[in-house]
Amino acid sequence: MAEIEIPIDGEVIRGDLVVPPHRSAVVVFAHGSGSSRHSPRNRQVAHRLQQDSLATVLVDLLTAQEEAVDLRSGNLRFDVNLLARRLAATSRWLETRPDVAGLPVGYFGASTGAAAALVAAAADPEPRVRAVVSRGGRPDLAGDALDRVQAPTLLIVGGRDEQVLDLNRQAARRLSREHRLEVVPGATHLFEEPGTLEQVGNLAAEWFVRWLTA
Repeated sequence: MAEIEIPIDGEVIRGDLVVPPHRSAVVVFAHGSGSSRHSPRNRQVAHRLQQDSLATVLVDLLTAQEEAVDLRSGNLRFDVNLLARRLAATSRWLETRPDVAGLPVGYFGASTGAAAALVAAAADPEPRVRAVVSRGGRPDLAGDALDRVQAPTLLIVGGRDEQVLDLNRQAARRLSREHRLEVVPGATHLFEEPGTLEQVGNLAAEWFVRWLTA
């Protein structure tokens, strides 16, 4: 694992990059509100993706100073446009790394990070972002960007996370390109129930392999 520093708009954000020997694509993680790149849930999913030769980047989209402010106010974690700009900038920065430059890119977003992933994917000009996966996400917060998303999108929601499930169903109706809503039976918002996070990892790996490595 390599610890990375990404300069953005005069600030520096930090992340962890893992590049398997025979990588075929790279997935950038946008964590949810109040979490960080050290989230054990995202790390477990990242490890699952690495087993399928997918490089992973777990990145903190806020600087250390911004994280401190957000702990008090809780506002920045809901600034979806800011998070989306940082996510897109991370993807561009990866082009400077010889070990991942030129690889297809996927986004994995959790909670508010899912909205940021969809906004960033919708604004991708190339498009290089070829797939998005949301885990317990808030795609509804992506607003009108949902109508412009070109990347195939997988929405994973716990069956017992009823409010978020309803929001995902509404968001899915606005996605015009390839998409799927996958409900994990018995899972609550954080997928803490035995075996549920493993299902998330398997579903995400299948989706990314399908759309990033074809």
